[in-house]
Amino acid sequence: METSSPLTKKSLNLLQGDIISTLTRLALPIMASALIQMAYNLVDTAWIGRLGYRSVAAVGAAGMFIWFGDGLLLLSRIGGQVYLGQNLGRGDFAAAQKTVRAALQLTAGISLTYTILQFVFTPRLVAFFHFTEASTIQQAETYLRLVGLGYFFSFTTRVYTSLVTVDGRSKISMYATIIGLLLNFVLDPLCIFTFGWGAAGAAIATVFSQAVVFICFLWATRNEKLFRKLRILTCPDFREWRKILRLGLPPALQTMLYSSIAMVLARMITEFGDAAISIQKVGSQIESLSWMTAEGFGVALTAFIAQNFGAGQWERTKQGFNKACLIMTCLGFVTTSILIGLPQYIFQIFITDPQVIPGGISYLRILGLSQFFMCLEIITAAAFAGVGQTALCSFIVVILTGARIPLAYYLIHTSLGVNGVWWAISLSSIAKGIILTVLFKIYETKLICSRQSEI
Repeated sequence: METSSPLTKKSLNLLQGDIISTLTRLALPIMASALIQMAYNLVDTAWIGRLGYRSVAAVGAAGMFIWFGDGLLLLSRIGGQVYLGQNLGRGDFAAAQKTVRAALQLTAGISLTYTILQFVFTPRLVAFFHFTEASTIQQAETYLRLVGLGYFFSFTTRVYTSLVTVDGRSKISMYATIIGLLLNFVLDPLCIFTFGWGAAGAAIATVFSQAVVFICFLWATRNEKLFRKLRILTCPDFREWRKILRLGLPPALQTMLYSSIAMVLARMITEFGDAAISIQKVGSQIESLSWMTAEGFGVALTAFIAQNFGAGQWERTKQGFNKACLIMTCLGFVTTSILIGLPQYIFQIFITDPQVIPGGISYLRILGLSQFFMCLEIITAAAFAGVGQTALCSFIVVILTGARIPLAYYLIHTSLGVNGVWWAISLSSIAKGIILTVLFKIYETKLICSRQSEI
């Protein structure tokens, strides 16, 4: 076994140094990538919003299945990231490279399979939402089929992001993302308006940009020791696959169930008209200011905790989680203040229809109340993943997220109407943030006590 550290000179050492500085230096490029992605999503939503609420509703419905695909992606991403981090922490380079190979092979298989299934069953998937207008249905089907062609590129790129982050090279992700999103900024208006392709043009621009980002990652990592001579096309190591899948299955099921629950809620929302779906689409993109940033920081925290946990540095693992919570607390409060204080000014940037704006204001104010707790939920889930304990976290998240359905069903039949769905989402996020944080504090206390008793 090769025991020398596989980290390159340019890699960030996660096992030593000031914790906040280390976490911040690792997380900033990822968070910058997330913020750039968020900026693109917002601009994309604004462009599509100019086509009318039907186009926004169509893209929003298709986005539910893209979200479901994010869950499938976690099958390979979480296990690959955690086992790579633990192998690097132990200094076992051979095992680390084996993990990288298996994670990328799995990702390719998952993405291609999902693309084929989604393409074949697109009409049935869109029919689930019971849209009332033919234009919305047609645009949703076209967008979903086109955007599915980019799953291989987007899935593989995101797994690459997780793997290079564990190796302390998170800037690679930031640079590649900037290139792709700048390209998308240019292509979006051209494809949507200049060429007259509408919502389909947004999908075409997205897929082309994802392909460019994928190529950038291949180029940037071509000389990295960890990614050299991977022999991706060789016979899979099914034992390594099983290890990765075993760890990735709980969060994958969590996200897939999460998105399925969101689809059921969206079906409830369509009872209030296609415009109500457009409110959810635009509102969730605005709300992504907090959750995309938190998820970006979460990727860094998972890498930090995985390496320190693998190296047996229990106290540093604990302090890393505490410092991350402090940073996310600040983010949550800032987002809450913006969404509650400036909802009208923010929402009307994307949709100017006077029939839609009042509903958008209500959405932002109600969801704004839960932003702090949602940040805690995301960062705690990342910490659980870092120590390889994904099952309990996923179970709690699925149960509380699932509770949104009966709660929303009850509330929409009160005077709240469609706002009942927003309240169900917000209240469940508050509960998840509190419960998961308490559970992780209990877990880390027991872990440190048990390790100290062994010593």
